[in-house]
Amino acid sequence: MLGLSLRTSALARLRPTGSMLASAISSAPKFAALSTLSRREVAVCRSRYIPIGSATTPALHPTESFPPARSLSTAAPATPAAPAAPAAPARVYGGLKDSDRIFTNIYGRNDPFIEGALKRGDWYKTKDMIGMGRDWILNEMKASGLRGRGGAGFPSGLKWSFMPKVSDGRPQYLVVNADESEPGTCKDREIMRNDPHKLIEGCLIAGFAMGAKAAYIYIRGEFWKEYLCLEQAIAEAYAKG
Repeated sequence: MLGLSLRTSALARLRPTGSMLASAISSAPKFAALSTLSRREVAVCRSRYIPIGSATTPALHPTESFPPARSLSTAAPATPAAPAAPAAPARVYGGLKDSDRIFTNIYGRNDPFIEGALKRGDWYKTKDMIGMGRDWILNEMKASGLRGRGGAGFPSGLKWSFMPKVSDGRPQYLVVNADESEPGTCKDREIMRNDPHKLIEGCLIAGFAMGAKAAYIYIRGEFWKEYLCLEQAIAEAYAKG
């Protein structure tokens, strides 16, 4: 309240009284009513430092002319509209459809094991693809445009081709990181729970194309159910040949 009172007192000292306003008005120069002059006339008088309506107001130059005064109801002159910007081309996302989904049972609505996987198209002509050879698989991967999900988005087929085609005697391995240690991620566990055969089939094709001797899927200790699902799916795949 103290601060408010001090502010109020300061404003009261600055507010002009009636006598102050009368004194200021009486000492102001006499100007003609601005409503009788156009804006350009006022501007000319101001630029020459001459009070409007005084006896020394100069005559306008013969070449100077003023447009008719505008009233409040006079419409402003129309300005030409700017040309419309060209429409941005429609973005294309590769033409993928819902039927192009890779993991078709990611939500666990159907049987995750071998019978359900075969109905969804898993293991379809996998043996024929292996028979086409490593180079064919690598070229198909490059042509597909498939990329990694990391920040670099590195092409998967190109990465696979970096593996040496001729072994120097040391074994080569395919390692799948299913630890899912990134904060807030819940993708790997759903694949192992609900679409394990898709993961195993992918390991087989990728491992063959890279000349891997074995594939290892790294699973964190908390994923016990996921581990059991993968073990069952691997056993089913071996049983089906």
